Amino acid sequence: MLTRAYRCEAIASTPDDGRIFPLGTHPAGSPRLALRWLHLRARHISDQLDPPAARPLLAWLHDHQVHEHALAALASGAPYTHTVCDDTVRYLLTARPTTRLRP
Repeated sequence: MLTRAYRCEAIASTPDDGRIFPLGTHPAGSPRLALRWLHLRARHISDQLDPPAARPLLAWLHDHQVHEHALAALASGAPYTHTVCDDTVRYLLTARPTTRLRP
Protein backbone atom coordinates (compact mmCIF):
# COMPACT_ATOMS: atom_id res chain seq x y z
CA MET A 1 0.00 0.00 0.00
CA LEU A 2 1.27 3.49 -0.86
CA THR A 3 1.27 6.26 1.74
CA ARG A 4 2.14 9.91 1.41
CA ALA A 5 5.48 11.10 2.72
CA TYR A 6 7.27 14.42 2.27
CA ARG A 7 10.70 15.41 1.06
CA CYS A 8 12.04 18.57 2.66
CA GLU A 9 14.93 20.56 1.29
CA ALA A 10 16.80 23.76 2.03
CA ILE A 11 19.04 25.35 -0.56
CA ALA A 12 20.84 28.62 -1.10
CA SER A 13 21.51 29.96 -4.55
CA THR A 14 23.33 32.92 -6.00
CA PRO A 15 21.17 34.21 -8.86
CA ASP A 16 24.01 36.24 -10.39
CA ASP A 17 26.05 33.17 -11.30
CA GLY A 18 23.50 30.35 -10.89
CA ARG A 19 25.38 28.44 -8.21
CA ILE A 20 23.34 26.23 -5.85
CA PHE A 21 24.36 25.26 -2.33
CA PRO A 22 22.46 22.39 -0.67
CA LEU A 23 21.71 23.17 2.99
CA GLY A 24 20.03 19.89 3.87
CA THR A 25 17.30 17.41 3.05
CA HIS A 26 14.99 15.43 5.26
CA PRO A 27 12.20 12.87 4.79
CA ALA A 28 9.07 13.56 6.85
CA GLY A 29 6.04 11.39 7.52
CA SER A 30 3.45 14.17 7.84
CA PRO A 31 2.84 17.79 6.83
CA ARG A 32 3.44 18.89 10.43
CA LEU A 33 6.80 17.10 10.62
CA ALA A 34 7.80 18.56 7.26
CA LEU A 35 7.00 22.08 8.42
CA ARG A 36 8.81 21.46 11.72
CA TRP A 37 11.97 20.55 9.79
CA LEU A 38 11.63 23.66 7.59
CA HIS A 39 11.35 25.77 10.76
CA LEU A 40 14.47 24.17 12.20
CA ARG A 41 16.46 24.85 9.05
CA ALA A 42 15.14 28.42 8.84
CA ARG A 43 16.24 28.99 12.44
CA HIS A 44 19.73 27.61 11.67
CA ILE A 45 20.03 29.75 8.55
CA SER A 46 18.81 32.90 10.31
CA ASP A 47 21.32 32.35 13.13
CA GLN A 48 24.13 32.56 10.55
CA LEU A 49 22.95 35.76 8.87
CA ASP A 50 23.41 39.37 9.85
CA PRO A 51 20.31 40.69 11.67
CA PRO A 52 18.92 42.69 8.71
CA ALA A 53 19.25 39.68 6.38
CA ALA A 54 17.72 37.34 9.00
CA ARG A 55 14.57 39.44 9.52
CA PRO A 56 12.49 37.88 6.71
CA LEU A 57 13.21 34.36 7.97
CA LEU A 58 12.45 35.35 11.55
CA ALA A 59 9.18 36.96 10.44
CA TRP A 60 8.23 33.76 8.60
CA LEU A 61 9.04 31.67 11.68
CA HIS A 62 6.50 33.66 13.70
CA ASP A 63 3.71 33.89 11.07
CA HIS A 64 1.13 31.35 12.25
CA GLN A 65 -1.30 32.15 9.43
CA VAL A 66 1.33 31.28 6.82
CA HIS A 67 2.09 28.06 8.67
CA GLU A 68 -1.55 27.02 8.64
CA HIS A 69 -1.64 27.70 4.89
CA ALA A 70 1.52 25.58 4.43
CA LEU A 71 0.05 22.70 6.44
CA ALA A 72 -3.17 22.82 4.42
CA ALA A 73 -1.27 22.88 1.12
CA LEU A 74 0.91 19.91 2.09
CA ALA A 75 -2.05 17.93 3.46
CA SER A 76 -3.90 18.45 0.16
CA GLY A 77 -0.92 17.06 -1.79
CA ALA A 78 0.52 20.36 -3.01
CA PRO A 79 4.16 21.32 -2.57
CA TYR A 80 5.10 24.27 -0.36
CA THR A 81 8.02 26.64 -0.92
CA HIS A 82 9.14 29.64 1.05
CA THR A 83 11.77 31.87 -0.56
CA VAL A 84 13.82 34.56 1.15
CA CYS A 85 16.19 36.83 -0.74
CA ASP A 86 18.93 39.06 0.51
CA ASP A 87 21.28 41.15 -1.60
CA THR A 88 23.18 38.28 -3.19
CA VAL A 89 21.67 35.00 -2.00
CA ARG A 90 18.26 33.35 -2.34
CA TYR A 91 17.19 30.78 0.26
CA LEU A 92 14.52 28.23 -0.62
CA LEU A 93 12.78 26.05 1.96
CA THR A 94 10.62 23.43 0.27
CA ALA A 95 8.51 20.44 1.20
CA ARG A 96 6.81 18.29 -1.39
CA PRO A 97 4.67 15.20 -1.19
CA THR A 98 6.10 11.90 -2.32
CA THR A 99 4.80 8.38 -1.96
CA ARG A 100 6.29 5.42 -0.20
CA LEU A 101 5.37 1.80 0.27
CA ARG A 102 3.85 1.08 3.64
CA PRO A 103 5.60 -1.93 5.22
